[in-house]
Amino acid sequence: MNSEQSRRLIGVGCGMGAGAMWGVVFLAPKLVPEASPALMAAGRYLAYGLIAAALIAPRWKSLAKGLDARAWRGLLALSLLGNLIYYALLVVSVHYAGVAASALIVGMVPVVVTLWGLKDPGAAPLRRVAPPLILAVVAVVLIGSEALGRASGAESHGPWDAAIGLACAFAALISWSAFAVGNSRWLAKLSGVSAHDWSLLTGVVTGGLSILLIPVVLLTPGAVWDQGQWLWFIAVSGGVAVCASIIGNAFWNQASRMMPLTMLGQMIIFETLFAFLYGYLWEQRWPTLIEVGAIVLMIVSVVWCVRAHGPAQEVGAAHEH
Repeated sequence: MNSEQSRRLIGVGCGMGAGAMWGVVFLAPKLVPEASPALMAAGRYLAYGLIAAALIAPRWKSLAKGLDARAWRGLLALSLLGNLIYYALLVVSVHYAGVAASALIVGMVPVVVTLWGLKDPGAAPLRRVAPPLILAVVAVVLIGSEALGRASGAESHGPWDAAIGLACAFAALISWSAFAVGNSRWLAKLSGVSAHDWSLLTGVVTGGLSILLIPVVLLTPGAVWDQGQWLWFIAVSGGVAVCASIIGNAFWNQASRMMPLTMLGQMIIFETLFAFLYGYLWEQRWPTLIEVGAIVLMIVSVVWCVRAHGPAQEVGAAHEH
């Protein structure tokens, strides 16, 4: 195994670690079912910002000197696209179109990111990444159909509501895909900033932007909580911030530096896999046969995508040139 193969396998491990951490986000609403989406977002991102600021404080001056105005604008855009705008679109989509339809559309992120990166250096050609992409699409459709079947009759929406929800789901898909691509390209430009520090800088900016959610939370009616409920909410928000935002984003940024976008896009599948795993544990049930089949297809698609970026691709590329 050469150094490039080792590097990409480590990248896959980082992508898996990011997915394991990001999957925790799907449990948070179950742990605090009384909290509104705006309150959950404000709690998570404020905690992310405060923890990131505390961790980065000793290196703040040296890091800030290495970032120009364009880099700060990039951080602002990434914080909006990957966190606040994406989450807002997702919440509206779930409200109007339902969980299953929203998850089905947003689950196509790996496909969009992979196709977006076909022209990047180190990318495998479409003929090599198309088969694993098709497997990923089939897996998402299988799981989506299963979820839609379970949810049938549970939610009722008019055509205009459904149209708004689906439009927001597609917008969320583009928003997060743009974040993944932009984040990867900024990390490639800023070789002097570590993947972990870039995650913390994103956290500081996101935390500052999340202050804008406070008026929304205050204007949203909700139940009156006692001290114990507030302490539990703060603990959950802090836990999600540390696991998903601090650790998960650091893993993702490291993976972004170790593989091309055509390979990186497939790593997002791990978030779905771990979300399912945590969901089964929470619901205390085994996956259905359709879900098992979809999970197997997802794993095969990742392995196939990794192999598509192996030595055979490099030999083929050499012959083409």
